[in-house]
Amino acid sequence: MEDKKLSSAKPATSSKPAPKAPSTGTKVVTKPASGPRPAFKPGQRKPHASNASNDKVAFEKRNFTSGDKTKKPTDSKNPRFQRNNKDRKFVSEYEEKIVDIARVTKVVKGGRRFSFSAFVVIGNKKGTVGYGHGKANEVPDAIKKAIKDAHNNLVEVPITKGTVPHEVTAKFLASKVLLKPAPKGKGLIASSRVRAVVELAGYTDIVSKTYGSRSAQNVVKSVVKALLNLRTAKQIAEVRDKDVKDLL
Repeated sequence: MEDKKLSSAKPATSSKPAPKAPSTGTKVVTKPASGPRPAFKPGQRKPHASNASNDKVAFEKRNFTSGDKTKKPTDSKNPRFQRNNKDRKFVSEYEEKIVDIARVTKVVKGGRRFSFSAFVVIGNKKGTVGYGHGKANEVPDAIKKAIKDAHNNLVEVPITKGTVPHEVTAKFLASKVLLKPAPKGKGLIASSRVRAVVELAGYTDIVSKTYGSRSAQNVVKSVVKALLNLRTAKQIAEVRDKDVKDLL
C-alpha cells in the first residue's frame, strides 16, 4: 500500500516561471556598396580620409589670412615664439659719458647704508644733448637710471659751422661758464665737464672758461643753460623783423 501511494504522488512544482534562455541571434550589418579598394604595398601608410571642410580648417590653422597678407601663427606659451628681452641689446643713436659717480652713506639706527649716485651726459652729436641723475645700490644700476633720466631731459641747441653762433654766459648756483666761438681747427678748449657736454652736442671748436664752483653737476647744468640761451642769426632777424643780411 505504501508503494502505491508513493508512485501515485505527483512531483512538487514551483509556481515561478522558468527563466528564458538568452537569445543567440546576431545582428547583420550591411555596408554600402563601394568600388574596389586600392591595393597598398607592404609598409605603405593608408591615406587619412578628409573632406573639403577639414582641409579648410587645417589650412586656417597653418596660415592666418588677413586681406592679402599672410601672418604666421604665434603662440605666447610656446618657447619657440618667446623672445628673451634680457639678451636683446638696445641700439641707441645717443652716446653717453659718465661725468660723476659718488658713494652715498646714510646713517640709520642699525648702522650705515651705502648706495651710489651717477651723473651722465648723453648726446647724438647733431645738436641734441641732455643730462641725467640716478641712484641705486650698485653702480651699473645707477648708471642705467641716469641714462634713462637723461633721455627725458634732452634739449636741442644751435650749431653754426661747428661752433656757437655768438659769445654766451650762464650761471647755475655757484658755477659760471663762458663760451666763445672759435675758428675751424681750433678744437675744444674746455675742462672735462664742459667738454663732455659740448662734444656730445656736436661742437668741434669752442673756447670756454669756468668760474666759481667746479662741482660736476653745477658745471654741466650751467653749460646746458648757456647753450639754451644761444640764438642763430635767423632767429634774431625774425625777432627784430629784419633780413639776415642786414644783421651780418
